[in-house]
Amino acid sequence: MVDTRIILSALWAACMMTYLLGDILRIFSGDFPNTVSTEKFTQPMWLGIAVLMVIPIIMVVASLIVDYPVNRWANIIVAIFFFGFNLLGLPTYPSSYDKFLLIVSMVFNVLTVWYAGNWTL
Repeated sequence: MVDTRIILSALWAACMMTYLLGDILRIFSGDFPNTVSTEKFTQPMWLGIAVLMVIPIIMVVASLIVDYPVNRWANIIVAIFFFGFNLLGLPTYPSSYDKFLLIVSMVFNVLTVWYAGNWTL
């Protein structure tokens, strides 16, 4: 049986890659300039975006190295946060591919909560 730490890490990697795929498709489809006016973004806003987007990357590593009780709860809390964040953002994306990828990432979040919630030593 595969260690739960590896499963959780893989789920975060899959979630992160799904976000990245959405960003790449948005740029290539030409949707990016139409959906976000980056001219009004300040340095603190860019920093906030960077912090938000680095969290799944940190979770890939944290899922492998943090001890059980903290690891379990961190995965549950962070996955619920991203599920809610993406659920709130879902209606703001006009493209069907964006909505599809957000739903896929939310499935990864649900699986993360399920695996972490059922994790016992």
